[in-house]
Amino acid sequence: MLLLDSPSHNAYFNIATEEYLLTRFPTEDLFLLYVNAPSIIVGKFQNTLAEVNLDYVKENEIKVVRRMSGGGAVYHDLGNLNFSFHTLLTDQDFGDFSQFTKPVLNLLNRLGVPAVLKGRNDLLVEDKKFSGNAKLAKKGKMIQHGTILLNSEMEILAEALKTNPLKFIDKATKSNRARVTNLINYLPKETTTEDLKKLLTEEIIQNNPGAERYVLTVDDLNAIQHLVEEKYSTWDWNFGFSPNYNFQKAIKVPAGFIEVHLDVHKGLIEKAKIFGDFFAPEPIEKLEEMLIGQKHENDNLKALFSKIDLTSFFGKVTPDEVLEGFK
Repeated sequence: MLLLDSPSHNAYFNIATEEYLLTRFPTEDLFLLYVNAPSIIVGKFQNTLAEVNLDYVKENEIKVVRRMSGGGAVYHDLGNLNFSFHTLLTDQDFGDFSQFTKPVLNLLNRLGVPAVLKGRNDLLVEDKKFSGNAKLAKKGKMIQHGTILLNSEMEILAEALKTNPLKFIDKATKSNRARVTNLINYLPKETTTEDLKKLLTEEIIQNNPGAERYVLTVDDLNAIQHLVEEKYSTWDWNFGFSPNYNFQKAIKVPAGFIEVHLDVHKGLIEKAKIFGDFFAPEPIEKLEEMLIGQKHENDNLKALFSKIDLTSFFGKVTPDEVLEGFK
């Protein structure tokens, strides 16, 4: 087994690293640890816009990254340690998460933390979740990765993942907003993610005597960065990959009531209907046609609205007021 510790706190880089390692080490067992700066990591099959508080995320410069595995959205920051096991795909039960959560539980139990695996893929302490785990199979290998909330900023976690569930109607996987807790409440207050890294690495070495440390080379780093630029930092992957969905929202502006209905496919607006009690000289169908083919993304729509005289459709409104109806 090879042991890797990511040199980066960039979520784009670390999620890209997981994919890169599938090709770089097609047969070897790996154990990867990484810590991300504030970011939201969404499951592969999720509708990103339905999972994040987009205004809050942008205001606080929180990265949003889609991972390769399914499951729900999670918040990462410097108080959260992420672990990732890579192994050959065998005939073992793909739905069994116990094998690769066991080292985490064994370590925590020895430290006096009453942690358990409960349900399908969550690690809990006193019925509160501190770790979510997900799996994927690709290129003959299986990855199981998970989080360990040590001292994460819970208020930011709650705000970043907050959204209005009535705005979106889709078939994507919705995240389970379980009660969560930090392990710092059960460990010595001075414990850091670096401490956990060291302890967990020692646990893995004890269980795998032949384990060796591997440091990413310059070629590795360049290849990962290329994957970041081509995929993991792009709107097409992180937002456009979202499943088809219907968006609905109603707002009140000085000009009246506006209700927006959108059909969105791969992040692009395919159909738009706008209703309301506003008065304006131009037919609203004209604006609806302008929306077809546009990205359902705030900056893109803001740029579009800045070029249009929206008062001709809604009366006395500003682009920012109308944009609220599309968020």
